[in-house]
Amino acid sequence: MSDLEGFGFVLPHWLYWGWLAVMPLIMMALNWRAEKRKGHLAESHPIMGEVQADEDPVIHTRFKGNALTRLIDWTSEKSGVFVSFWTINAVCFYFYEVIMRYFFNMPTIWVHEASFLLLGMQYLLAGAYTLLEGGHVRVDVMYNLLPERGRVGMDIFTSMFFFIFTLALAGTSWTFFKDSFGMGETTVETWGIQYWPVKGMMLLGSLLILLAGVSKLIKDIALYVRMGREGAQ
Repeated sequence: MSDLEGFGFVLPHWLYWGWLAVMPLIMMALNWRAEKRKGHLAESHPIMGEVQADEDPVIHTRFKGNALTRLIDWTSEKSGVFVSFWTINAVCFYFYEVIMRYFFNMPTIWVHEASFLLLGMQYLLAGAYTLLEGGHVRVDVMYNLLPERGRVGMDIFTSMFFFIFTLALAGTSWTFFKDSFGMGETTVETWGIQYWPVKGMMLLGSLLILLAGVSKLIKDIALYVRMGREGAQ
C-alpha cells in the first residue's frame, strides 16, 4: 500500500472481498433470527417450486415441481437475497465519499471503483433470481394469444434459445476468468484491486441462471404433459 500513501484511508483489498462474502450472510442470519423471535419463520417464496413465469398465475399454480427443481429454486432465491444486501454497501460507500469530498476536501480513490464493481457483480449474480421471479424482458405479442397449454409449450420451444445463450455465456466467462486469474489481473485505477473475482462472479452468475433455466424447463415439460392428460379426460 506504499504507493497509496497520502491518499488518506484506502480500503484494503482483502477487507473489501472478505466483507462482501460475509456481510450478506450476517444480514440473512439476523433476519432469520428476528423472524424466529416473532414466532414464525418467513414463508418460502410464493413462486418457489412452481413453474415460475410471470405470465399466468392460473397456469403455474398447478404444478409444484420436484425435489430437484425445489433445490434449484431455493438456490436461485437465496443467491438473489445474498447479493441484494450488497446494495447497502454501495449506499454506505457513496455516503462516505460525499462526506470526505465535500466536508473534508479529501476525495477517495477507491469508492467509485468499489461501488461499480460491486453493482456489476450484483447484476451478474441476480440473473437466476430474476428468472425465478419472471422478471426478464420478453415479447408477449404472440404469447398472450395462445391458450394455456400453448403458452407452456411456447416456453418449452423458446428454451432452446435460452440455453444457447447461457451456455455461450458460461463458456466465455470461464475463458475470461481463467485468463484473468492466470495473469493476476487488476484494475487499471490507482486502487488496483484484483479483477479476476469479478470475472469469477460472471462465471458463477451464468451457471446459476443456467440451473434456473433447467428448473423452469423441467417444470414446463411436466406441466405441459399434465395439462394434456387433463384435457384428454
